[in-house]
Amino acid sequence: MESEVENVPFRFSITFIRVLLFLLALFAFGVVAVRFLFGLSAVTNLNDDWPWGLWIGFDVMCGVALAGGGYGTALLVHVFHIERFRPIARGAMLTSLIGYLLVMAGLFLDIGRWWNFWRPFVSWGHDSVLFEVFWCISAYTIIQVLEFCEIITERIFRAFHKIFVAIFPVLVIVGVAVPMMHQASLGGLYLLMDGRLHPFWWSPIIFVFFLLSSFYVGPAMIVLESAVGGKILQHAVSIDVLKRLARIGGVVMLIYLILRATDLILRNEIGNLLGDSYEVFAFRAEVVIGLIIPIFIVFSPLSNNRAWLIVYGLCASLGVFLNRLNVVVTGMAREMGSFYYPTIYEIAVSVGLVAAGILVYMFICENFKIVEE
Repeated sequence: MESEVENVPFRFSITFIRVLLFLLALFAFGVVAVRFLFGLSAVTNLNDDWPWGLWIGFDVMCGVALAGGGYGTALLVHVFHIERFRPIARGAMLTSLIGYLLVMAGLFLDIGRWWNFWRPFVSWGHDSVLFEVFWCISAYTIIQVLEFCEIITERIFRAFHKIFVAIFPVLVIVGVAVPMMHQASLGGLYLLMDGRLHPFWWSPIIFVFFLLSSFYVGPAMIVLESAVGGKILQHAVSIDVLKRLARIGGVVMLIYLILRATDLILRNEIGNLLGDSYEVFAFRAEVVIGLIIPIFIVFSPLSNNRAWLIVYGLCASLGVFLNRLNVVVTGMAREMGSFYYPTIYEIAVSVGLVAAGILVYMFICENFKIVEE
């Protein structure tokens, strides 16, 4: 039986959507080639005033948060042993791994002198928060690759399977601890922006907000991933599992919302939300779309409906996306005296990376055991 499994050829169904995703990814790789050959100015609106834009705000800061479902699910299934969530564990792990690989790609794209990417490995800046972020993201990506080898070796390189099964518990424990550090540290970078980042987003505990948002957006992404995976594999995850997971995320969202409100009150900023500036509009959109609507859905009878759970996942994920872009761009614009707008090429690269990630996800789902009964 094992030899039969090994001899089954890999497959990948060709559909219109997959061809479209491939073309988007192909165009993005073309833009990336131009960027590496002629520099950031050839395809981006980045400059000395705006060194961070869409590729950092979305591909890295947002990408790291959206990929947080892996360590959150590992904590629930492999540390707390909540078995009802086991059917979604591998899917969450795969989504997180692909997400972090895309984050690494985004970081690489944003390095001005990209050929110096290796320097942080040998030039240790112990006092730099960004150095810690680099090392934690790199280490966690490697850990996730090793974790995923347990799944890969079920089908290929089977001689190594027992080794990866044996070390898997250790990898899980380390893999739960490491991402908590860089999730918080990404927010900690902006502690330096006191007086420059708008008070709606700057806070002395901004690192706590970044960490909590990575916790609650994990379940939202898993709900969306289960919808995509269910279509690919013709296997729908139990709605009871998704509802329970969404409510765990909802509890964290509620804590996050209370902390944000308390923080604004203590810093005497809550009254400024009655204004009519673009920062007020951006903050309201972030809170209503990304927090209030999802919280209402998960704690109401709407959570019994799969379609509404998908709406919850979309809103919560969009809310984190808005938060990260508000921190990187909107909250800095007034201090900078100008506004940053990404070029069509920057958008194309971000869309193309996501398209490539979806294609990889589809291929792995079709050829390896991602769904556990």
